[in-house]
Amino acid sequence: MKTAARLLVRSMKIEDIPQVMEIERESFPTIWPPTAFRRELQQNRLANYIVVSEHNTLVDDDAPSAPIPGPIGRFLGEIKHLVQGDDPAQLPPPQDRPELIVGLVGVWLLPDEAHIVTIATRESHRRQGIGEQLLISAIELAGEMGQPLVTLEVRVSNEPAIALYKKYGFQEVGRRHAYYSDNREDALILTIDSIITRRYREKFDQLRADYAASHHEIGR
Repeated sequence: MKTAARLLVRSMKIEDIPQVMEIERESFPTIWPPTAFRRELQQNRLANYIVVSEHNTLVDDDAPSAPIPGPIGRFLGEIKHLVQGDDPAQLPPPQDRPELIVGLVGVWLLPDEAHIVTIATRESHRRQGIGEQLLISAIELAGEMGQPLVTLEVRVSNEPAIALYKKYGFQEVGRRHAYYSDNREDALILTIDSIITRRYREKFDQLRADYAASHHEIGR
């Protein structure tokens, strides 16, 4: 009998790129090439990427051996990734993967702000709270790095995302006209400018506690 999947939050790794490309293709009309993600992870000191991954306990139980932890495990993972490449077509079906990446968020920690450059959830896992967990993780990262200001752009038509951002205190501060190249849609510029204040931390802690109470299966 298959046991429930376990969802974990962790930093993105090089070997995650093929699965991240799957999510990008499902989520955006135009996407970055795999090489861009490689540069982000290996060369851009400002970039921080976080993923939510689903661990298939059935596959884990049947696996011949557990993954090797620590630096050696990461090194072996990168070697495997170099051999297999970035093509998602080389991946096994989602149900046969020990770990399925189901969402990602990218944050650039600039000198004067934390800018959320991308946030996306796998199509099969939408409306399950994963996008909210990614947003929580991005705000937590900004707070840990002492950044009071968090910004992002969102399509004016993406009402569910706008509602989520406003729930966490983002406010509209501007608009970028014809920002998206696929359909010339405007983008709203949303900002929180006070995440390190006591008032915001109390609000955020309550929102995070409410989320954890209803999504207890997500861990770190």
